Amino acid sequence: MAIAYSKLTAQGRLSVPVEVRRKLGLKPGSIVEWVQTGVSIVVRRAGNFTSEDIHRAVFGSKKPAAQSIDQMKEGIRNYVRKRYARG
Repeated sequence: MAIAYSKLTAQGRLSVPVEVRRKLGLKPGSIVEWVQTGVSIVVRRAGNFTSEDIHRAVFGSKKPAAQSIDQMKEGIRNYVRKRYARG
């Protein structure tokens, strides 16, 4: 049973119905992929995630503490020192 229908334009474009956009979480700039499964073609949201999506997945909705540019630079320096330390 179909969720919704779209009409193909002469330029090969499709409009994604609002119900489908909501279910897939599609926003302007989202990428969808077309996958062939046997005799069917499945359209799904591609696995491209923003840094905000990844942060929410790892830390939940908790916002990180604000940091100054100098604090961020120092954190990067410390990480690089630790990561690439010899010995």
